[in-house]
Amino acid sequence: MQKICIIGLGYIGLPTAAVFARAGFDVVGVDINAQVIELLNKGEIIIEENGLPEVVKEAVESGKLRAALVPEAADAFIIAVPTPVHEDHRANVDYVVSAVKQIVPHVKKGDVVIVESTIPPRTIDDVVAPIFKEAGFDPEKDIHLAHCPERVLPGRILIELVENARIVGGLTPEAAEKAADVYRRVVTGDILVTEAVTAEMSKLMENTFRDVNIALANELSKICGALGVDAHKVIELANRHPRVNLHQPGPGVGGHCLAVDPYFIVEKAPEEAQIIKLSRDINNSMPDYVVDQVLRMTGDIEKPTVALFGLTYKGNIDDVRESPAIEIVEKMIENPRFDVRVHDPHVRGEQVKFPLVSFKDAIAGAHLVVVLADHNEFKELDNETLVTRMARPVVFDTKNCTGLSSESGLTVHKIGDLRGL
Repeated sequence: MQKICIIGLGYIGLPTAAVFARAGFDVVGVDINAQVIELLNKGEIIIEENGLPEVVKEAVESGKLRAALVPEAADAFIIAVPTPVHEDHRANVDYVVSAVKQIVPHVKKGDVVIVESTIPPRTIDDVVAPIFKEAGFDPEKDIHLAHCPERVLPGRILIELVENARIVGGLTPEAAEKAADVYRRVVTGDILVTEAVTAEMSKLMENTFRDVNIALANELSKICGALGVDAHKVIELANRHPRVNLHQPGPGVGGHCLAVDPYFIVEKAPEEAQIIKLSRDINNSMPDYVVDQVLRMTGDIEKPTVALFGLTYKGNIDDVRESPAIEIVEKMIENPRFDVRVHDPHVRGEQVKFPLVSFKDAIAGAHLVVVLADHNEFKELDNETLVTRMARPVVFDTKNCTGLSSESGLTVHKIGDLRGL
């Protein structure tokens, strides 16, 4: 096996392509975005990810990595396209279906076809395999069809693509082993072989576990707000128990996994997935909760200037997919009561539909700063700068990350500690 064709050059597909190229494979990456293709063939990228620009540049210059708008014949095909949700939260697998149909004319008997995109249970069996059958293949004998979900953390993708254990679920046991052999060339972590539907469900439950536990923390923060208790102190003390590990509250849950994947389970088993659905509802309620607290903090000002810091769903990345911060900004902008200024040092203007301003312009004359992402830049905020430049130095830290304290003229509120409001 020498050549790999990867469909989708986003936050997962591009690092995956770079890792395989670095391992010596001939890799062609395919994407519908002509700008991505043009830049990649120059050794350039637009994604912010630690170490990725250097690895991509080296791979392109070595001739091991190139990009194209259409698939090519290869020994293995990896599909890494988005799987968003429809308005009713049902999984949208249109991109996966389209990618499979694109590669069908280039697939030959004996090839390995891997779907890395996160998909609902039974998608390999009920959606992908029938496409190959319709094209004249026997999906259980002619090709090796498998699901190998990505399970990496933005900011550490290049490390975790190699070091993390990988789950490889095959349509058949032979397909699972053949797909596992592909990853064994680059992965130092364990390769866990199973059937496709188990792999699909395992990936979904990894993210659902976190979503449910974040919902518990967010519900705790609301309860503590009603009772006048510091939720952060409650969590700190409870977590001293050897078998307790409460998560931290925040402004909501975002990203391409946690805010989406639980719905794939709810869709397939709506009567059974009660806690999962309720957790989604709780986490989805947090943007409105944040806006309500902003209204409380600025209720005595006729038209307050509010600086919103951070748009990404986690710190130190540029990914705004499903970010609750985006929803909060949009709700604030829609309210004519506020003069809203938005600042994020990691996000480009073309990524969002509203203007971004510098840190200096954001805080000048502001009555409230709301921290919505735990970027390092916000962890380093200092009291003196805010007190000097803001009209009323008040900070609402929804990520509990700044380290600021209510002293020297500054007032700090936290998502889990709203005592004094």
